[in-house]
Amino acid sequence: MSRPSLSQPSSNRPILNRIDESRPFLPVRIAVLTVSDTRTLDDDKSGRTLAEMIAADGHVVARREIVKDDIAAIAACLRGYIEDSEIDVAISTGGTGVTGRDTTPEAFKQVMEKEIEGFGELFRWLSFQKIGTSTMQSRALGGVAGGTYLFALPGSPSACRDGWQDILRHQLDIRTRPCNLAELMPRLKEHLDT
Repeated sequence: MSRPSLSQPSSNRPILNRIDESRPFLPVRIAVLTVSDTRTLDDDKSGRTLAEMIAADGHVVARREIVKDDIAAIAACLRGYIEDSEIDVAISTGGTGVTGRDTTPEAFKQVMEKEIEGFGELFRWLSFQKIGTSTMQSRALGGVAGGTYLFALPGSPSACRDGWQDILRHQLDIRTRPCNLAELMPRLKEHLDT
């Protein structure tokens, strides 16, 4: 008995997202945060790549910043995004590895109310198909806090492309079927209204 391949569902049918053209596109307001001790806005390729893809897909880059790889500084930025009613989603790039200065996941976990485990799992599964076992070094993760989605991607332009093009552009497009994260946004603060 053979096991199903990681790249092929057991039914041998590809699982694909589709766009429901009968629904109107709704842009999402997204903050891009680069976590780096050395980058500036001028030489930040990953943040620029992410911001360009977000805008090209019709969403709004509500803010773009760089913060040092420091748990308190990253968490403070994330809290600012959560409190800002003009930001629906925050996506960071950088600081998700395993070295001593990689602290993005720790900062995210300080502010997240709920982790979206499937985001990190899916990112690593897709990444494995491109870079093999090196993907185990990525601690990419997603979550939600105060009605704001939070996603942490590795700090390379290719990882940003993978995270955006293969996952987030679909899940943040309200027209994506069978379901998406964008359509849940109005319900993310239900627990805060009680």
